[in-house]
Amino acid sequence: MDAYSLHLAMAALVGASFVAVSAYYMHRKTLNQLLEFAKAMERDREDVAADADDGGDAAEQLKKYSRQRRKGSEGHYRRGSASLPDVRMFYGGSSGGGEMEDKINGQAHVDSIPTGLPRLHTLPEGHLIRPTSPKSPIACGSAFESLEGSDDEDNVTDVAKLDSTYLLINGNVNVQNINASVESKAMATPSMIRSHSVSGDLHGVPPDPVAADILRKEPEQESFVQLRISPTEIPSPDEVEVYRALQDCLELRRSYVFKEAVAPWEKEIISDPSTPKPILNPFDYNSEGKSDHYFQMEDGVVHVYASKESKEKLFPVADATTFFTDLHHILRVIAAGNIRTLCHHRLVLLEQKFKLHLMLNADREFLAQKSAPHRDFYNVRKVDTHVHHSACMNQKHLLRFIKSKLRKEPDEVVIFRDGTYLTLKEVFESLDLTGYDLNVDLLDVHADKSTFHRFDKFNLKYNPCGQSRLREIFLKQDNLIQGRFLGEVTKQVFSDLETSKYQMAEYRISIYGRKMSEWDQLASWIVNNNLYSENVVWLIQLPRLYNVYKEMGIVTSFQNILDNIFLPLFEVTVDPDSHPQLHVFLKQVVGLDLVDDESKPERRPTKHMPTPAQWTNIFNPAFSYYAYYCYANLYTLNKIIFVALCWGKKACFSSRECQFLCKNLLLAFPLL
Repeated sequence: MDAYSLHLAMAALVGASFVAVSAYYMHRKTLNQLLEFAKAMERDREDVAADADDGGDAAEQLKKYSRQRRKGSEGHYRRGSASLPDVRMFYGGSSGGGEMEDKINGQAHVDSIPTGLPRLHTLPEGHLIRPTSPKSPIACGSAFESLEGSDDEDNVTDVAKLDSTYLLINGNVNVQNINASVESKAMATPSMIRSHSVSGDLHGVPPDPVAADILRKEPEQESFVQLRISPTEIPSPDEVEVYRALQDCLELRRSYVFKEAVAPWEKEIISDPSTPKPILNPFDYNSEGKSDHYFQMEDGVVHVYASKESKEKLFPVADATTFFTDLHHILRVIAAGNIRTLCHHRLVLLEQKFKLHLMLNADREFLAQKSAPHRDFYNVRKVDTHVHHSACMNQKHLLRFIKSKLRKEPDEVVIFRDGTYLTLKEVFESLDLTGYDLNVDLLDVHADKSTFHRFDKFNLKYNPCGQSRLREIFLKQDNLIQGRFLGEVTKQVFSDLETSKYQMAEYRISIYGRKMSEWDQLASWIVNNNLYSENVVWLIQLPRLYNVYKEMGIVTSFQNILDNIFLPLFEVTVDPDSHPQLHVFLKQVVGLDLVDDESKPERRPTKHMPTPAQWTNIFNPAFSYYAYYCYANLYTLNKIIFVALCWGKKACFSSRECQFLCKNLLLAFPLL
């Protein structure tokens, strides 16, 4: 060890020894002071007890003892600190306290005092008036209800000795209020009383009998001030304008929506609320008569007449100019800032009301749900909507079906491609695939995150293994085998739904409008494969693909698409014998919908748009253009169906299907 380290160690040892010795003497001095203080207190207690035996008031003696113990010889408080020196020693002990104050706080010399000022009234020295706290109605800020027992009670002026002149001039203090505050025995807040122990010694002082008596009293009732805020009864002019605009929009909507005088679901009497009984022969057709109604397509809208000779339109509908004018009015209302603000506040209010409902009734609803006999999530009826029929099966189900067909029917001729008829086995050999190679990952028909906002990739997911020929074979109904494979896998899905009993579905099938025979082909496929289930209904979707068909030369104008979609429906409604299979199939249809990539930007239609026959350009019409002509034709179709039912004539739709058409077809379009 070098000399430097040795010196450091010796210095540390000497310093530690010095600190230890100093601490020992300080501790010894403190103990001696404590012992002397304890002996002095014991002597004082004996003197107080002796005075009490001589007939003195014990409570008064205790208070006097407490004051003497806390005060010095001159009446000043001695609040010393063990860590700080006593500054009075520098001024000659306790007797020099007054001199010390004179030296520190000298007299202020004023050169001149203005004349005419009133005499300044002051309180006697040592007296203090405590102001009333804004949180407490009494003048005392102590936790005790009485002024007795407080550390500052000697500094509080006796109200009886105060000069009333001073109280009324300086501060406008009312003597009666002070008397009431000092003599009050109960505080307004009982929590302050409970914050102190009744039997404990707070500061080493015996409990005050008066304070203890107050603490034993029952707390008084708290008083609160109720603020009555009356809501504004009269809305502002801006709100009145918004309300009127919204009311106009509601009236505008009523002029477009078809509503029956008596709803079909109110006419039908339901005697058995259980699951609907299956229809034994859902595809049986009985020949029905033809109606006398006559219909004709005019400017994209079908108009119905009582007979061929009649010139009066039975069900007039708003023309395109009126529709687009009303559309622009609604769009202007939507874009208004004050309407957006009020609607936003309304939505926030409804959301908060629903959250309040959850807070109040969530437990009740849960208990009510538990008390429902024989019902839980697995045996309550659930409906799957917006399910494309080509995707109604899961990927594992489709994989098992493809493998089974490849194993059982490898020699079935399934497709005509490149001038050659190919069997199922030859198709897979051309793709260099076998049944053993197939798996869910290779099939790749599951929509994942890559299809989000990507319609091109979404449509590719309908191609098993990325091959369009496999889609044509297994997922199309208009192919070489008349959609037999798709019909078989659909029946398997129906069987699974019926086995689960509580699961319903609404499957979507597309009508493209490329040719007028599409409705008959679809109905024929449904009927020939006996695709019926009480757990399934059908919805027809109309893809907005006019621009594609125009470029391919399939159609010449937009009028061709409207003819191919709506004329067969009016034909089968007026004369069911003209399309018997379609008549049977439409009883299972519940609505129509327009589908396309709605994120694509498009121009807003003007008030004077070209008619469908004049729309011969290659651009696809806007969504609202499609919506109007679909709405107008469905409105007329619903009217003629309703009239046929009311007159007792049979139509292609039953009462249940008419009900669904009236509800769903009109609600399929956001504007209407």
